[in-house]
Amino acid sequence: MTNKEWFKQAGFGMMIHFGLYAIPAGEWKGRRMPYIGEWAQSYFRIPNAEYENFARIFNPICFSADEWVSAAKNAGMQYMVTTSKHHDGFCLFDSEWDSFNSKKGTPFGRDIIYELANACARQGLKFGLYYSQELDWHDPNGGGYKSGHTNCGCMSWTNDWDYPDNEHKDFSKCFEGKIKTQFKEILTKYGDLCLIWCDTPHVISESQSRELYDMIKHYQPDCLVNSRIGNGIGDYRSCGDNQIDFKKEEGRPYAISVGERTGLYECPATLNNTWGYKSFDNDWKPASRVREIRDRLNSQGINYLLNIGPDYLGRLPAPALDILRELGE
Repeated sequence: MTNKEWFKQAGFGMMIHFGLYAIPAGEWKGRRMPYIGEWAQSYFRIPNAEYENFARIFNPICFSADEWVSAAKNAGMQYMVTTSKHHDGFCLFDSEWDSFNSKKGTPFGRDIIYELANACARQGLKFGLYYSQELDWHDPNGGGYKSGHTNCGCMSWTNDWDYPDNEHKDFSKCFEGKIKTQFKEILTKYGDLCLIWCDTPHVISESQSRELYDMIKHYQPDCLVNSRIGNGIGDYRSCGDNQIDFKKEEGRPYAISVGERTGLYECPATLNNTWGYKSFDNDWKPASRVREIRDRLNSQGINYLLNIGPDYLGRLPAPALDILRELGE
């Protein structure tokens, strides 16, 4: 069975947003953020020199790849997608580009992606990787610099607190260096990947999106690519975040034509209100609601990719585990 055939009937998957943002957990210098926790650096405008201190204390001693995978599998999920690099530029894999990663730059000293890839292989769960292919707040030429602020109105797409001169930023420098280097690393070091999950295309050009797509197919011919690689390219459509009342004919940001062309769709959604861990977000969807959403989306031919944000110790929050167990029953 090809990955396209598998994806068509997969139905249900787990997304994991994990990184340095789990340490502040939505709070910084006596303030709480109202929005999604993985955007803490942008919301609080934390300089890289300060944000890097989180790497120096990142030590999720309770992390167990097998426990994460078992929780997903027992809940009836068919695949897992994990953030290998989010917008803050920190990697959960061992990269030769720099030491801003879990293996080289933290007291934890482990390649989290390697451990998850092996755990998925052992337990027979498909494994995919999220990689932020444009936004990178750790790089002076990370993208998003022509787009101002997010629709929340208070978070910048680009790092304009450390690097305020948006007029002279050049994404091609970030792309030719960090992005392409790390794309090759994730495609060649972690076995067979069922998909690559890109995100938030802004200034990335069609030729750059195509180059990344072709690189994926070169190293992993059967690996699927979501529409957020940008410019109408991809193998399946990612609908909008938490777009659970999805209608295929609606005009939405992430390349509706991809889904129309391939017939493959996926809805990424959160179990509470955040993607990355926030200690005070306890607005969990009950298992009955998750089932209802999953079954309705699946009846439309749409996979339900349900996100959980582990805490700074690497634990899946207890309420989330209770919900997953109930789903499994």
